Amino acid sequence: MLFSSATINRFFVYAPDKKEVGTHAKRYAVRPQHLTEIQPRIDSGVVQVGGLVVSSDQTEAAKGQKQAEGSLLIIKAETIDQARALVEGDVYYTSGVYNYILTTRPEPAITLITLNRPKALNALSSPLFAELNQALRDADADPSVSAIVLTGSERAFAAGADIKEMKDIQFADAYKNRFLEDWAEMTRIRKPIIAALGGGCELALMCDIILASPTAKFGQPEINLGTIPGGGGSQRLARIVGKSRTMEMVLTGRMISAQEASEWGIVSRVVAEGEGEVVKEAIAVGKVIASKSQISIQAAKEVCNAAYELTLAEGLRFERRIFHGLFATKDQKEGMGAFAQKRTPQFTNE
Repeated sequence: MLFSSATINRFFVYAPDKKEVGTHAKRYAVRPQHLTEIQPRIDSGVVQVGGLVVSSDQTEAAKGQKQAEGSLLIIKAETIDQARALVEGDVYYTSGVYNYILTTRPEPAITLITLNRPKALNALSSPLFAELNQALRDADADPSVSAIVLTGSERAFAAGADIKEMKDIQFADAYKNRFLEDWAEMTRIRKPIIAALGGGCELALMCDIILASPTAKFGQPEINLGTIPGGGGSQRLARIVGKSRTMEMVLTGRMISAQEASEWGIVSRVVAEGEGEVVKEAIAVGKVIASKSQISIQAAKEVCNAAYELTLAEGLRFERRIFHGLFATKDQKEGMGAFAQKRTPQFTNE
């Protein structure tokens, strides 16, 4: 075996091309040799070639010239140092390895985060939420990302808080360590988060758009465990479905179907049946969002969320101020100019 340990991780590797004159031609010249030398590792599965990263520059694209910026590889290794030893010296690493989530880019402007604790039905342990918050922060800070899709598995989006982790916690520890308080961090992400789920509730309610599979179930079963929702379920549900329905769900622990959740306004809609359909639809929604101006999308999210915190008069005033502010952006001028000229706008997120 290549490594003595059974714990093999997957590292995402980006090998950049330098920008000096003549570098691109040299890169193309050495790439076949590089692939030949690394071929045994590709055959063994240690290295997977992901392809070239190409420039998105519109001028180059118009000329039919795709300018290479670097190469993508996936390296399987026990540690990042071992991964580094397998590739050239000009490689650096853009992300580490998560233990409880997976992150991918199904579309150039969309980050897909998949909860990955299948044996525990994606129960939300503290380590999982720490990774989730970090992945969300990374996507929020990445200017190339316009939307985030969050999903779990066909069997469970998230089973709720990890009961095994919390069953022996004492009040003093929970209070002093602010147990579950970090869950709310994701509500401060500025980019839209789309939940693609087969079940769950509290985590989904913190997302901006919720798409559900036909077999999804929603509920707050904490009352069956001698406690109450602690991740915001009672508060967010009451604002969405009203007091009576929230009371029924929280006091009885009853699970409701995807259809009921749609009728009650908990989810945006129920997608068609089929494995993976809910994720495909969420990515499609994210792709539509990504075609808009990032500035106006984030402003729209901000004013919609403000509606839950402000009176109607305050909310209307806040909306107008944000609306006025967008007239200072290049994207507003481009969007309205394109409409008047009957052409597709080319937003620059400025």
